[in-house]
Amino acid sequence: MVSQIQQWGRDLGFSQIGVSAVDLSSAEPGLAAWLAAGFNGDMHYMAAHGMRRARPAELVPGTVSVVTARMDYLPATTLAGPGVWQAKELARLQRPGEAVVSMYARGRDYHKVLRSRLQKLGETIAAHGAESGFRAFTDSAPVLEAELAARSGQGWRGKHTLVLSREAGSMFFLGEIYVDVALPATEPVTAHCGACTACIDVCPTQAIVAPHRLDARRCISYLTIEHAGPIPIELRPLIGNRIYGCDDCQLVCPWNKFAQRSALPDFDERAGLTGQQLTTLFDWSEQDFLRYTEGSAIRRIGHERWLRNIAVAIGNALRATAGAGEAGADDDAARLRASLRIREADGSELVREHVRWALNQ
Repeated sequence: MVSQIQQWGRDLGFSQIGVSAVDLSSAEPGLAAWLAAGFNGDMHYMAAHGMRRARPAELVPGTVSVVTARMDYLPATTLAGPGVWQAKELARLQRPGEAVVSMYARGRDYHKVLRSRLQKLGETIAAHGAESGFRAFTDSAPVLEAELAARSGQGWRGKHTLVLSREAGSMFFLGEIYVDVALPATEPVTAHCGACTACIDVCPTQAIVAPHRLDARRCISYLTIEHAGPIPIELRPLIGNRIYGCDDCQLVCPWNKFAQRSALPDFDERAGLTGQQLTTLFDWSEQDFLRYTEGSAIRRIGHERWLRNIAVAIGNALRATAGAGEAGADDDAARLRASLRIREADGSELVREHVRWALNQ
């Protein structure tokens, strides 16, 4: 049955299918300690369900197995060659006037892509399993996704807490199907990080406080996506030109030389977003924002947070421009300041405060 499910998964565009048992009790102490430390920040939903996150049979009564799925997301046009695409992405961070969006968010919203395909896979399993029951999830419920993925052989937990695969690095999405039919678990794999600390060393905000331990409150992905309020002032200069998410820990990971390109056009980069200037995106009205982010994961943060994030990036660009001493730097600074001043009287105090901070840079 498992080999058949794996074939059905490949037919639906999944890169790998695994099966995990539902006893995650050994993961509960780590989850409890992480929550007790407050590392979840504003993500109150992480604590709201208590230990149900580690107890699949409580979340969906009757669950006895979990089918896990991996889907690679690098765009088909990603440059080939060892370290080539990573170097291209790292170079974006050295161009302060350019807006950087995390690679996973440059195409269609992965929730939509995975959810529909997981649903089809679940329906196929149910049709061949005496009408067994199932529920599909992708980053949408209290599920220990990385734990289930690691237990089912999708990879091991890297020191940055993401799942790493020897065949695919970490540039992939995860999804799960809780089923009420008993399936043999696929074998987990051993860890292969060794003494490497590249992900810990590169983190701009030092959010990886120890191997396998992430303080989300310092993570740029959390700050630009999950966090709704003001970005802590001491962290703003460290965000650079990242306006939605951060890929740094993945870009320097040696295992991502094996990252796989997606065969699905859903994850192709949208025109007008990648490589765009901060000032251009800052000029978007709310209607522009909704139009250009339709069907994108970016839309979930809303126009207000979008402007907040870009204001911080423009402030950082102003500081970088002031210290560059290059020809045309004054013109660049004037253009950045003019863009900020348009939003000085924005209807949102959150935006206005970040604009004031940026102008002071």
